[in-house]
Amino acid sequence: MTIFLYSLMCFIFGTTFLAIKVGVDEGFPPFLSAGIRFLAAGAILYLILLARKKTSWKILLRKELMFTGFTLTFITFACLYWAEQFVSSGIAAVLSASAPIIIILIQTAFMGVRIDKASIVGIILGFAGVFFLFLPGLSITWNTFWIIGCGIILFGQFGYATGSIWSGKTISTFKKESPMALNAVQMIYGGLFLLLLSLFAGEPAPNITIPGLLSILYLTVAGSMIAHTIYYYLVAKTNAFLPSTWLYVSPLIALTIGHFFYNEAVHPVMLVGVLLILSSLILVNLGKILQFVSIKKMASSK
Repeated sequence: MTIFLYSLMCFIFGTTFLAIKVGVDEGFPPFLSAGIRFLAAGAILYLILLARKKTSWKILLRKELMFTGFTLTFITFACLYWAEQFVSSGIAAVLSASAPIIIILIQTAFMGVRIDKASIVGIILGFAGVFFLFLPGLSITWNTFWIIGCGIILFGQFGYATGSIWSGKTISTFKKESPMALNAVQMIYGGLFLLLLSLFAGEPAPNITIPGLLSILYLTVAGSMIAHTIYYYLVAKTNAFLPSTWLYVSPLIALTIGHFFYNEAVHPVMLVGVLLILSSLILVNLGKILQFVSIKKMASSK
């Protein structure tokens, strides 16, 4: 059951990037569609948990969750949705996988966390991988919006990294609250911020099409509700590290389905970047990987 749920979670996370691309290409304004997705998903999950008495109204008023929603959801997905107007879903997924590298950089620069040699090598490989991803766009034709889009996605990962670090502290602060409830509330705030951005940006009314509507429905139900529920279930049933390894798998899924089902071009040079970034993820998480393998060996020997 665990293997099935893990595989389903990775598949859903991997396909969300193409679903975002489809929605944007179909004429749904990026900030509006992102806001609808997260506000709807967060509200539905929160009301379900409230009905089951798994949470309370009080956490809606917590500024900690407002900040988490602003960084983890608003900044990250405002950047991602906007950039996918110009960047393929597969490359967007690979660039989004750089978040663990940025988390380590923030922890080292601002939190006094010491960095080991494997992580240093991993960070160098990660930056080299990003360079190779950018290289095809730095051609004679100079695809300006493609380059800007890639840069915006990377900027969004600073929001994700900050929100991830902050949410870890928030979970410790609200130990009696379900992590799913905390996630639901931060999605509500993130969705509201995205809708406000859509309003201030003057986004036009969406072009209503069946593929566009299906993309928002899929992202809301599968991407933001089912996949995240599976994630927290796996954290509870296994450990915090195993579910997070979707970052190693989902970019490959996104690249594959984007190429074969949406005719997205994958330049051979980009594949070098993909391998370097995935290798960097392994190195920056090497300690956790070795610890996880050690625990599994001890469990199997008993």
